[in-house]
Amino acid sequence: MKMKINRKWIFGAVIVVVLALSACGKSTNNENPANTNHNSHNSMDGMNHSSSGEVPAGLEEAKNPTFKVGSQATMNTDHMEGMNGANATIAGAYSTTVYAVSYSPTTGGEKVTHHKWVIHEELKNAGEEPFKPGDKVVLQAEHMEGMDGAEATIDSAEQTTVYMVDYMPATGGEMVKNHKWVTESELSSAGTTGG
Repeated sequence: MKMKINRKWIFGAVIVVVLALSACGKSTNNENPANTNHNSHNSMDGMNHSSSGEVPAGLEEAKNPTFKVGSQATMNTDHMEGMNGANATIAGAYSTTVYAVSYSPTTGGEKVTHHKWVIHEELKNAGEEPFKPGDKVVLQAEHMEGMDGAEATIDSAEQTTVYMVDYMPATGGEMVKNHKWVTESELSSAGTTGG
């Protein structure tokens, strides 16, 4: 009888350890649920979901944005897990040129490809004229670890309204505040999809 109890106790302890280790593995993956179709999974580990809400110097507020500050919209994009289909509150609307960029993080690791989005005012020595696909630039943004100061190549450029948004991920988790950036084409009126 004593032997059976010890075996059960040992078996139970092993189960607890295995469950604890698998939970640790899951929490590591879910701490920054930032998988994306445009970036390698590893590249998104250092994604800063929330921000202070500060915007770069020289960034102009949109005069007549489709989605007004304080209004609700539905996101139709998957930069990060939990974005697509989530309802967002517009925290800011700005007129600028928005870029998708590829770069090697200053902290090392895999190259990040087609990162969405960086705006014109987040590029070093940006000047007045927008950059074109293929141009080499230096990033001055901290959306992800290793981004600030990294050399990047412009993949695409579009003059549009960009939005800073607050949202609760559709997959659950904590509220994301002042997320930068979502483009106008990635939003639709709350309760509808498309865009």
